[in-house]
Amino acid sequence: MRRVVELTDVEGGCAQGPRVLLLPGLGARGAGFRALADQLKAVARPILVEYPEGEHAACGARALAEQVLRAAGTVDAVVASSFGGMVAAHLAAGGAARGVAFLGSFTRTAHVGARGRLIAMMGPIAVLGRPGVVAASLAAWRPVPFGQVADVVPTTGLERMTTLRRAFAIHSEPPPPDLRPLKVSCLCIQGDRDVLVPPATLERLAASLPDGTPRHVLRGAGHVPYFSHPEACARLLTPWLQALAPAGRTAVGKGLTLVEVGSAA
Repeated sequence: MRRVVELTDVEGGCAQGPRVLLLPGLGARGAGFRALADQLKAVARPILVEYPEGEHAACGARALAEQVLRAAGTVDAVVASSFGGMVAAHLAAGGAARGVAFLGSFTRTAHVGARGRLIAMMGPIAVLGRPGVVAASLAAWRPVPFGQVADVVPTTGLERMTTLRRAFAIHSEPPPPDLRPLKVSCLCIQGDRDVLVPPATLERLAASLPDGTPRHVLRGAGHVPYFSHPEACARLLTPWLQALAPAGRTAVGKGLTLVEVGSAA
């Protein structure tokens, strides 16, 4: 049982690229980001994140953000799925991240509309419904191989109880502050077949983010586009991450040509 946040640095990342946390949703595993991380490591330093389990999961997004911060320290960017967007918003509002990409995500349950008021029910659904390959495939909007189901939905008793505890804790804390007035670089990616966080969420989320935040809709993608469409997500995330490279350097393309800002290539 994980009692604390666990991090995995993806090997082969760009040494001079931005350090980026990959935050999963309510009942998913950080390992589900592996394919996207492999796509991004040419321009960034991706870090997979696994949340605490069992009784250690009984906390809201703010408390979880504090745990992530203790484990990872400040980072250049966060790529967040679903509930992970609430965690990412707390990190950004506290100055722990310069950029956040929201993938089928939200920073307040109100962004999800009427479903947001029922988000605590995701816990009992996980425990009583015992999600498996059908639920994972519905979330991804494409067949999910049996060996990867656990990356998308909670499959063990411990994971289901963890989802229950975390779901019940979401409304125990105030939501994150709006990021709109802050100097935070944001990006939104939404699947048009998302059955958990409906596409209408995108406009409500964008209204709470800085003006000019890019919004992208992926055709045929469900709730976990980072898992089902890693190449498409990487194409959208790469220029955004390049702009968030540590001050003085910009990572350009594969093979990693590093160009000093203000100098010729």
